[in-house]
Amino acid sequence: MIKHILLSFLISILLLNPFNEKVLANNVQPSEPPSHQIWTELLQEHVTEDGMVDYKGFRDDKDKLLSYTKRLSDHPPADNWTENEKKAYLINTYNAFTVLLIVDNYPLESIKDIGGFLSSPFSKKFIKIGKDTYSLNDVEKGMLLKMGDARVHFAVNCASFSCPKLENEAFIPSRLDQQLNKATKVFLRSDKNQVSEDELRLSKIFKWYASDFKEHSGSVINFINEHIDKNIPPDMDTDHLDYDWSLNEK
Repeated sequence: MIKHILLSFLISILLLNPFNEKVLANNVQPSEPPSHQIWTELLQEHVTEDGMVDYKGFRDDKDKLLSYTKRLSDHPPADNWTENEKKAYLINTYNAFTVLLIVDNYPLESIKDIGGFLSSPFSKKFIKIGKDTYSLNDVEKGMLLKMGDARVHFAVNCASFSCPKLENEAFIPSRLDQQLNKATKVFLRSDKNQVSEDELRLSKIFKWYASDFKEHSGSVINFINEHIDKNIPPDMDTDHLDYDWSLNEK
């Protein structure tokens, strides 16, 4: 009986926690978030202002990249971290390990070339956080998106041409809101979308994750209007552009 009560209590805690509970459970002791300076240095060296990536350069700098991903692995989020510290950690983790996945399989034409017919690179478990190993989907959908901030869709980069661009600096807690707002506006104004008060042709990100934008702002169109100062009618018809999974290579 006691075991059943304890189990029910633990399940209720897990369901209420918006952050991935398993990660926190491995590092409940207070700790300092890792520095993301190495990641910024790598990004400034190998990523252009418009987000194109020099994967050959990353391959040559693989030891430095591995030192950063190991730092992430060895410093899982803890209870005493702020929400921005956790969020920045997860965004940088997703982006750095995506680059590492490409480097480990380079050369290739698309991230989707990784894996077999029945497997996806996004479900491949290769990201070590604390004592456990996760996939890109685990980090993005199982942890980051559960924090309820739809802007993170434009901060994570899936190594593809139609993805929001890979920024050439790390996301850091002290400037996270500013960085997320900028990434959102840049993506909405890019050629990945065609947004005006007369036409709305959007990235399929807005189709695949429509519920996130509705939860954040009430609707996809409301979200767009909030971030690019438009007055798009709420009932405007929306088309979605084809998604190009070609490698975002410099």
